[in-house]
Order: sequence, then structure tokens, then C-alpha cells
Amino acid sequence: MRIDHGGLLVSDVARAVRFYVDALGLTEVTRPSTFDTPGAWLQVGDQQIHLIGETEPGRAQAMTPAYDHAEVVIGYGTHLALVVDDLDEALARAARAGVTPPGEVFARGDGVKRVFVTDPDGHVIELMQTGITVTGDEPRLKAPERG
Repeated sequence: MRIDHGGLLVSDVARAVRFYVDALGLTEVTRPSTFDTPGAWLQVGDQQIHLIGETEPGRAQAMTPAYDHAEVVIGYGTHLALVVDDLDEALARAARAGVTPPGEVFARGDGVKRVFVTDPDGHVIELMQTGITVTGDEPRLKAPERG
């Protein structure tokens, strides 16, 4: 068994494609012509992300969790994780496309450093780099308090 793709409902397919291609470096691939709904398919490694265009205005926003800042910063909630070869390079690419993470890069304690960004519809995306030296000083991660 393996994961083939993940699907994300988006309000504006063209805008979402620009984000995933320009800011994150994914590749748009041909979508079968049998779909009568708006959408686009993106390749990431051996898997895909399928962007599903809403056909009812406001539907994407209504179905996307509304996380607060503290939750996005540590990835507390539903998110996709993309492994990158060089996190600094990935962040520079995102910055050139106008995307700034709401929080800092931090180590996870298992040889991974990561940071979170959101797409134009609020879907949370983790950018992570593996093979990082574990120091023992990595921060403890707790669920944020909601006030």
C-alpha cells in the first residue's frame, strides 16, 4: 500500500497552481480530460497533489480548518509535509514568490528541521529537511493554548 495523491479544495485553481509551482517548486502535470470540474494536478516526487476547484463560491473556505497563528507555527492540525533537499533554498524560493512562513524554522528532535507555510486558501504545508544533527536542545512541542 502507498499514498498516491492528496486532494485539496481550492477557491481559485490558477492562483493555487502559481503558489505550488512558483513558491514550492512542484510541477503541474496533465490532468485527464474526463473531469468536468475545475482543477489541476501537481507532481511531487512519486506522489501528486490534486487541486480541486470549488464549484460553489465559499466552499473551499468553509471546508478549510481555521487555525490560529500559534497552531500554524508548529503544525498543530491537518497539514501536508513536503521533504526538501535544502530548507534554506526552499525558503528562498518561497520568499521570491512572496511567501513568508508565520514562524521560525525549528528542529524536531529526530534529525528533521521544519517550518510551516499556508497556501492561498489556508491549507497548512510543512517544509522539512532530513539528515540534520540532533543536538538534544530541540524544543519541546506542546499544543497551543486557545484563548
